[in-house]
Amino acid sequence: MAVSIVHKVASRVVRVVSSASLRGRGIGIGRGLTMHGVPIVTRHPGSIIEIGDRVSLISDPRWTALGVARPVILRTMARGASIRIGDDSGLSGTTICAAVNVTIGERVLIGADVLIADTQFHEVDMVPRRHLPLPTGEPADAVTVGEDVFIGARSVILKGVTIGAGSVVGAGSVVTKDIPPRVVAAGNPARVIREISQ
Repeated sequence: MAVSIVHKVASRVVRVVSSASLRGRGIGIGRGLTMHGVPIVTRHPGSIIEIGDRVSLISDPRWTALGVARPVILRTMARGASIRIGDDSGLSGTTICAAVNVTIGERVLIGADVLIADTQFHEVDMVPRRHLPLPTGEPADAVTVGEDVFIGARSVILKGVTIGAGSVVGAGSVVTKDIPPRVVAAGNPARVIREISQ
């Protein structure tokens, strides 16, 4: 019993310290943020990271059934970029990199070690590319994940994608094109398998 109480108190202290640290770096944080483990959050000058109410960020493998291979990583990469995470969403070992905009809707569940990025990070048609700057993002590169979406473990969501509200993305999928609302999609590249019945 004493060990359980100590663990709960220690966990609460970590969350409070981390929330204060994030706010101190200009991260918008809603009420009731839960953090298990410490996320990596990097905000480029002139960019926005906003985390809604009652969001859960799981960076410690002990706090999720599948475990996670890395902490939650939230990173804006350019001036004017934004990451917005809606109320009541849960992220487990998720990496989100935004050079333009990544928006996660409300009540979204993101499984272990999912990667979401609105940039390809390096030029495709220029060689050598080793020392080139980050490609300039376009509005069409933005990623939007609708409300009530569930993204399965170790999926990859690439630039320019919209996932419609209520949809499910199967584990290990690579999403390169829009997914309509209320469907199950899976594969590499992800394709619609069926509609959601209820």
